[in-house]
Amino acid sequence: MNILVTGGAGFIGSHVVDEYVQLGHNVVVVDDLSTGSRENLHPKSRFYECDIRTERLAEVFRRERIEVINHHAAQMDVRKSVSDPLYDASINVLGGLNLFEQAREHGVKKIIFASTGGAVYGEQDYFPADEDHPTRPLSPYGISKLVTEKYLFYYQKVHGISSVVLRYANIYGPRQNPHGEAGVVAIFCSTMLNGQDPVINGDGKQTRDYTYVGDVVKANVVALGYGGSAVFNVGTAVETDVNSLFKKLRAHLNQACNEHHGPAKQGEQMRSVVSFKRIQKEFGWIPSVDIQEGLRLTAEYFKNKVTST
Repeated sequence: MNILVTGGAGFIGSHVVDEYVQLGHNVVVVDDLSTGSRENLHPKSRFYECDIRTERLAEVFRRERIEVINHHAAQMDVRKSVSDPLYDASINVLGGLNLFEQAREHGVKKIIFASTGGAVYGEQDYFPADEDHPTRPLSPYGISKLVTEKYLFYYQKVHGISSVVLRYANIYGPRQNPHGEAGVVAIFCSTMLNGQDPVINGDGKQTRDYTYVGDVVKANVVALGYGGSAVFNVGTAVETDVNSLFKKLRAHLNQACNEHHGPAKQGEQMRSVVSFKRIQKEFGWIPSVDIQEGLRLTAEYFKNKVTST
């Protein structure tokens, strides 16, 4: 199968590319390398350095006979979206539309879209949130992801392009970028290994559903075989607070770091956790890596990266 992975040089996208190649698919990667890295590219993938908002995207579709799109390219920083919602929308909404129009023009029949669980649902009415939970995003990032889901519904109904929306919980693991605001696990690992105390926002009691990237890859694999259009949460249904996360990582990294608290971030969601019952029922998918093992694997990755540089 000829698969285009946007954002395929990034954290999650590159892991998806690796698995698709391993399964024997022909994989084309589009990435502007703004947050992705050439180091993450699989040598057997075909790479185009390209912004999904530009006309060059049409060249990719003209050259490659794309059958499936796996769309991971995004502006993914919630705080950046708050400070610059126009920039966020230009990538996540207009970039997505440019991609979907190319799909329509070139006969692509399936799109897998990396959406977000926590940011789409907003402050939850119940825990864990299932896919029928009201969507009340509190950030431009969450809004842009939800808008993209709605556009995919339109393209499915009007143009017959099926779509599988995967609403991710908080994904962590090897290759996550520790620079910037996104990815507390990567940020903590990098800061601790530099001999500094990471800053915990507020009281550290805010919880997230931390899901290991390897399990997310499996969700992207089973989505390839799905014939219809649907929305699936991808998470563990387990909450972990930031204080616990800090202590677990400190133990794995053997670092003598202090628990340092800074001011709370305005508008930060206090609890976020999603149910995976729907994807389990449809595909038999369940998270296989618990938080303790996932953090160990991630800590080992960052430690090896430090020793190899």
